[in-house]
Amino acid sequence: MTVGSFVRIDGVPHHVDVVGDGPVCLLSAGLGLAWREWDPVVALLARTRTVVRFDRPGLGLSGPPRGAPTLAGEAERIGLVLDAVGFGGAAVTVVGHSLAGFHVEAFARLRPGRTAGVVLVDSSVAESARGVSGRGVRVAAARVGGALLAAVGVPRAVGPPARWLAGRPAPRELRSLYGASRVWRAGLMEYATYTEVAYELAVLRRRTPLPTAAPVTVLAASASRTPGSDPWLARQRTLATKLGAAYCALAPAGHLLMRARPREVAEAILATGEA
Repeated sequence: MTVGSFVRIDGVPHHVDVVGDGPVCLLSAGLGLAWREWDPVVALLARTRTVVRFDRPGLGLSGPPRGAPTLAGEAERIGLVLDAVGFGGAAVTVVGHSLAGFHVEAFARLRPGRTAGVVLVDSSVAESARGVSGRGVRVAAARVGGALLAAVGVPRAVGPPARWLAGRPAPRELRSLYGASRVWRAGLMEYATYTEVAYELAVLRRRTPLPTAAPVTVLAASASRTPGSDPWLARQRTLATKLGAAYCALAPAGHLLMRARPREVAEAILATGEA
């Protein structure tokens, strides 16, 4: 099955791509990133899995967001996307890269019956997240900043080169997504609310356990050729221990593991879904 379409969730057109056949897995990319970043992994998974990927509001091809993101809202969005494409009754393997690692972990905790497994792909980590004041000010600043950057043409001038520096060069059609003012505004909004989302997850972890029947895997990336001394990997290993997860470090590799090491990422998703 191959489906690329838009579904309306809370009044916002969400771009959703569904491909393949078999047990369902959902892939969600990190802060400011588009669905196409998963292309190398999808090519490997779609032989035996139904793969769902989507763009959060403002990102990729989805319409602009109506409000600032929250952790609970993003977890709910995952469920609503699955409902919209006909997988409301399926237990799925949820895969989150970077910031989306927070989202899929929250989904697993809040929707245990819908979770077959969790894979965190170089997930964001916030060990000492705390509630802070001033959310409204930061959200307003992100909106104003996004409008000002768009007005002077920064997204179009800086977006494609910035994406190139973040990892392997993107296909031409993908680069254009990172030059859109809409995408920059959404990315700034995700950045502005990062602290609150991390704190929401810290609170959720204390109150709501992960489903015992859903295995968790933590994949970590290090650009170092001596990864044993990389503090980022130490933080990722601590995260895996906290979650009772399997742990695998991939080095040398960049943060965009789905492009740098697609075979290992696909293997981890397949193994987690079958565990």
